[in-house]
Amino acid sequence: MPITCKSADEIEKMRHSGRIVRQVLDHLRTVVAPGVTTMDLERAADVRIRELGARPAFKGYYDYPCVLCTSVNEEIVHGIPSEKRTLKEGDIVSIDCGVVLDGYYGDAAITVPVGAIEPDVKKLMEVTEASLYRGIDQVRIGNTVGDVGAAVQEHVEANGFSVVREFVGHGIGTKLHEEPQVPNFGSRGHGPRLREGMVLAIEPMVNSGKPETRVLGDKWTAVTADGSVSAHFEHCVAVTKDGPVILTQ
Repeated sequence: MPITCKSADEIEKMRHSGRIVRQVLDHLRTVVAPGVTTMDLERAADVRIRELGARPAFKGYYDYPCVLCTSVNEEIVHGIPSEKRTLKEGDIVSIDCGVVLDGYYGDAAITVPVGAIEPDVKKLMEVTEASLYRGIDQVRIGNTVGDVGAAVQEHVEANGFSVVREFVGHGIGTKLHEEPQVPNFGSRGHGPRLREGMVLAIEPMVNSGKPETRVLGDKWTAVTADGSVSAHFEHCVAVTKDGPVILTQ
Protein backbone atom coordinates (compact mmCIF):
# COMPACT_ATOMS: atom_id res chain seq x y z
CA MET A 1 0.00 0.00 0.00
CA PRO A 2 1.34 3.49 -0.80
CA ILE A 3 1.90 6.05 1.94
CA THR A 4 -0.62 8.89 1.65
CA CYS A 5 0.33 12.49 2.36
CA LYS A 6 -2.45 14.75 3.60
CA SER A 7 -3.25 18.30 2.54
CA ALA A 8 -3.39 21.14 5.07
CA ASP A 9 -7.21 20.87 4.99
CA GLU A 10 -7.08 17.13 5.71
CA ILE A 11 -4.66 17.65 8.58
CA GLU A 12 -7.04 20.25 10.01
CA LYS A 13 -9.87 17.68 9.87
CA MET A 14 -7.62 15.18 11.64
CA ARG A 15 -6.88 17.83 14.27
CA HIS A 16 -10.63 17.95 15.01
CA SER A 17 -10.78 14.14 15.34
CA GLY A 18 -7.67 14.19 17.50
CA ARG A 19 -9.07 16.87 19.77
CA ILE A 20 -12.17 14.74 20.42
CA VAL A 21 -10.02 11.72 21.32
CA ARG A 22 -8.07 13.88 23.76
CA GLN A 23 -11.26 15.23 25.37
CA VAL A 24 -12.53 11.66 25.83
CA LEU A 25 -9.23 10.51 27.37
CA ASP A 26 -9.09 13.57 29.65
CA HIS A 27 -12.61 12.74 30.84
CA LEU A 28 -11.75 9.06 31.44
CA ARG A 29 -8.69 10.05 33.47
CA THR A 30 -11.12 11.60 35.99
CA VAL A 31 -13.26 8.43 36.06
CA VAL A 32 -10.40 6.01 36.86
CA ALA A 33 -10.46 5.08 40.55
CA PRO A 34 -10.38 1.97 42.74
CA GLY A 35 -13.69 0.08 42.38
CA VAL A 36 -14.39 1.29 38.84
CA THR A 37 -14.70 -1.45 36.22
CA THR A 38 -13.19 -1.25 32.75
CA MET A 39 -16.79 -1.48 31.45
CA ASP A 40 -17.57 1.72 33.41
CA LEU A 41 -14.79 3.39 31.39
CA GLU A 42 -16.25 1.94 28.18
CA ARG A 43 -19.72 3.34 28.88
CA ALA A 44 -18.33 6.76 29.83
CA ALA A 45 -16.30 6.88 26.60
CA ASP A 46 -19.23 5.82 24.44
CA VAL A 47 -21.40 8.62 25.83
CA ARG A 48 -18.66 11.26 25.55
CA ILE A 49 -17.73 10.38 21.94
CA ARG A 50 -21.33 10.74 20.84
CA GLU A 51 -21.80 13.97 22.82
CA LEU A 52 -18.82 15.37 20.91
CA GLY A 53 -20.39 14.43 17.56
CA ALA A 54 -17.98 11.67 16.49
CA ARG A 55 -18.34 7.93 16.22
CA PRO A 56 -16.09 5.26 17.75
CA ALA A 57 -13.37 3.90 15.49
CA PHE A 58 -12.63 0.59 17.22
CA LYS A 59 -16.09 -0.95 17.68
CA GLY A 60 -16.71 -3.42 14.87
CA TYR A 61 -13.16 -3.04 13.51
CA TYR A 62 -12.27 -6.67 12.67
CA ASP A 63 -15.28 -7.47 14.90
CA TYR A 64 -13.72 -5.84 17.96
CA PRO A 65 -16.64 -5.53 20.43
CA CYS A 66 -15.94 -2.25 22.22
CA VAL A 67 -15.29 1.49 21.89
CA LEU A 68 -12.11 1.38 24.03
CA CYS A 69 -9.18 -0.90 24.61
CA THR A 70 -8.49 -1.05 28.37
CA SER A 71 -5.32 -2.91 29.32
CA VAL A 72 -4.53 -3.39 33.02
CA ASN A 73 -1.07 -4.09 34.51
CA GLU A 74 0.50 -6.98 32.51
CA GLU A 75 -1.95 -6.40 29.64
CA ILE A 76 -0.11 -4.48 26.89
CA VAL A 77 -2.80 -3.60 24.34
CA HIS A 78 -6.27 -4.58 23.09
CA GLY A 79 -7.72 -5.45 26.51
CA ILE A 80 -11.50 -5.76 26.18
CA PRO A 81 -13.57 -3.76 28.70
CA SER A 82 -15.44 -6.01 31.14
CA GLU A 83 -17.88 -5.77 34.05
CA LYS A 84 -15.64 -8.35 35.77
CA ARG A 85 -12.43 -6.31 35.65
CA THR A 86 -12.48 -3.97 38.64
CA LEU A 87 -9.60 -1.53 39.05
CA LYS A 88 -7.71 -1.75 42.34
CA GLU A 89 -5.42 0.64 44.18
CA GLY A 90 -1.91 0.27 42.71
CA ASP A 91 -3.05 -0.90 39.25
CA ILE A 92 -2.29 0.97 36.06
CA VAL A 93 -4.68 0.97 33.12
CA SER A 94 -3.84 1.92 29.56
CA ILE A 95 -6.80 3.41 27.72
CA ASP A 96 -6.67 3.46 23.94
CA CYS A 97 -9.40 5.37 22.08
CA GLY A 98 -10.09 6.12 18.43
CA VAL A 99 -12.81 8.15 16.73
CA VAL A 100 -13.84 9.05 13.21
CA LEU A 101 -15.24 12.48 12.32
CA ASP A 102 -16.01 13.64 8.78
CA GLY A 103 -14.21 10.56 7.44
CA TYR A 104 -10.92 11.21 9.28
CA TYR A 105 -9.56 9.21 12.19
CA GLY A 106 -7.98 10.19 15.49
CA ASP A 107 -6.25 7.68 17.78
CA ALA A 108 -4.46 8.13 21.11
CA ALA A 109 -3.66 6.28 24.32
CA ILE A 110 -2.75 7.14 27.89
CA THR A 111 -1.76 5.03 30.88
CA VAL A 112 -3.40 6.10 34.14
CA PRO A 113 -2.49 5.13 37.72
CA VAL A 114 -5.26 3.82 39.96
CA GLY A 115 -4.66 5.58 43.26
CA ALA A 116 -1.11 5.30 44.62
CA ILE A 117 1.29 3.14 42.61
CA GLU A 118 4.74 1.66 43.28
CA PRO A 119 7.73 3.89 42.42
CA ASP A 120 9.06 1.44 39.82
CA VAL A 121 5.67 1.41 38.05
CA LYS A 122 5.57 5.21 38.14
CA LYS A 123 9.01 5.24 36.54
CA LEU A 124 7.80 2.83 33.82
CA MET A 125 4.94 5.21 32.99
CA GLU A 126 7.19 8.27 32.97
CA VAL A 127 9.81 6.63 30.74
CA THR A 128 7.15 5.34 28.32
CA GLU A 129 5.57 8.77 27.96
CA ALA A 130 8.97 10.45 27.62
CA SER A 131 9.97 7.94 24.92
CA LEU A 132 6.85 8.94 22.96
CA TYR A 133 8.06 12.55 22.90
CA ARG A 134 11.58 11.42 21.90
CA GLY A 135 9.97 9.68 18.94
CA ILE A 136 7.77 12.66 18.10
CA ASP A 137 10.83 14.92 18.02
CA GLN A 138 12.15 12.86 15.08
CA VAL A 139 9.02 13.49 12.97
CA ARG A 140 10.72 15.87 10.56
CA ILE A 141 10.86 16.03 6.77
CA GLY A 142 13.79 13.94 5.51
CA ASN A 143 14.10 11.79 8.63
CA THR A 144 13.07 8.12 8.50
CA VAL A 145 10.65 5.87 10.34
CA GLY A 146 13.76 4.19 11.74
CA ASP A 147 14.82 7.48 13.34
CA VAL A 148 11.50 7.57 15.23
CA GLY A 149 11.77 3.97 16.44
CA ALA A 150 15.42 4.29 17.41
CA ALA A 151 14.71 7.38 19.52
CA VAL A 152 11.99 5.50 21.43
CA GLN A 153 14.07 2.36 21.86
CA GLU A 154 17.20 4.17 23.03
CA HIS A 155 15.34 6.03 25.79
CA VAL A 156 13.44 2.94 26.96
CA GLU A 157 16.46 0.64 27.08
CA ALA A 158 18.70 3.27 28.71
CA ASN A 159 16.21 3.20 31.59
CA GLY A 160 16.23 -0.59 31.93
CA PHE A 161 12.88 -1.36 30.29
CA SER A 162 12.02 -3.17 27.05
CA VAL A 163 10.09 -2.27 23.90
CA VAL A 164 7.35 -4.55 22.56
CA ARG A 165 8.18 -5.80 19.05
CA GLU A 166 4.95 -7.47 17.90
CA PHE A 167 2.77 -4.35 18.03
CA VAL A 168 3.69 -1.10 16.31
CA GLY A 169 2.43 2.36 15.45
CA HIS A 170 1.02 3.18 12.04
CA GLY A 171 0.02 5.75 9.49
CA ILE A 172 -3.49 7.14 9.95
CA GLY A 173 -5.94 9.22 7.90
CA THR A 174 -9.16 8.15 6.19
CA LYS A 175 -8.40 4.67 7.58
CA LEU A 176 -7.49 3.79 11.15
CA HIS A 177 -4.40 1.90 10.02
CA GLU A 178 -2.45 3.07 6.97
CA GLU A 179 1.11 2.68 5.81
CA PRO A 180 3.78 2.98 7.06
CA GLN A 181 4.13 0.75 10.07
CA VAL A 182 5.96 2.65 12.84
CA PRO A 183 7.91 0.28 15.11
CA ASN A 184 9.08 1.47 18.53
CA PHE A 185 12.56 0.17 17.74
CA GLY A 186 14.85 0.44 14.76
CA SER A 187 17.99 1.86 13.21
CA ARG A 188 18.49 5.50 12.38
CA GLY A 189 18.41 6.22 8.67
CA HIS A 190 16.39 3.09 7.87
CA GLY A 191 12.78 2.67 6.73
CA PRO A 192 10.51 4.99 4.74
CA ARG A 193 11.57 8.63 4.55
CA LEU A 194 9.21 11.15 6.14
CA ARG A 195 7.50 13.58 3.76
CA GLU A 196 5.36 16.63 4.39
CA GLY A 197 1.73 15.64 5.00
CA MET A 198 2.37 12.18 6.40
CA VAL A 199 0.51 11.51 9.66
CA LEU A 200 1.84 8.89 12.06
CA ALA A 201 0.27 7.30 15.14
CA ILE A 202 3.31 6.79 17.37
CA GLU A 203 2.60 4.49 20.31
CA PRO A 204 5.36 3.10 22.52
CA MET A 205 4.36 -0.05 24.41
CA VAL A 206 6.96 -0.64 27.09
CA ASN A 207 7.39 -3.59 29.47
CA SER A 208 9.04 -3.49 32.88
CA GLY A 209 10.40 -6.99 32.18
CA LYS A 210 11.21 -8.76 28.92
CA PRO A 211 9.74 -7.70 25.55
CA GLU A 212 8.00 -10.99 24.70
CA THR A 213 4.21 -11.07 24.45
CA ARG A 214 1.37 -13.54 24.10
CA VAL A 215 -2.28 -13.14 23.13
CA LEU A 216 -5.00 -14.51 25.43
CA GLY A 217 -7.84 -16.84 24.44
CA ASP A 218 -10.16 -13.91 23.63
CA LYS A 219 -7.91 -13.45 20.54
CA TRP A 220 -7.42 -9.75 21.38
CA THR A 221 -5.76 -9.11 24.76
CA ALA A 222 -1.96 -9.04 24.46
CA VAL A 223 -0.05 -9.58 27.70
CA THR A 224 3.61 -9.71 28.73
CA ALA A 225 4.89 -13.27 28.50
CA ASP A 226 6.69 -12.91 31.87
CA GLY A 227 3.79 -11.24 33.70
CA SER A 228 5.64 -7.92 34.07
CA VAL A 229 3.75 -4.61 33.99
CA SER A 230 3.36 -2.70 30.70
CA ALA A 231 2.58 0.93 29.82
CA HIS A 232 1.31 2.52 26.57
CA PHE A 233 1.08 6.10 25.32
CA GLU A 234 0.07 7.29 21.83
CA HIS A 235 -0.28 10.48 19.81
CA CYS A 236 -1.09 11.20 16.15
CA VAL A 237 1.60 13.45 14.67
CA ALA A 238 1.72 15.28 11.32
CA VAL A 239 4.94 15.85 9.39
CA THR A 240 5.03 19.55 8.48
CA LYS A 241 7.61 21.97 7.17
CA ASP A 242 7.64 23.51 10.65
CA GLY A 243 8.39 20.18 12.35
CA PRO A 244 6.13 17.72 14.17
CA VAL A 245 2.56 18.80 14.92
CA ILE A 246 0.68 16.71 17.51
CA LEU A 247 -2.95 16.35 16.41
CA THR A 248 -4.15 14.62 19.61
CA GLN A 249 -3.04 17.33 22.08
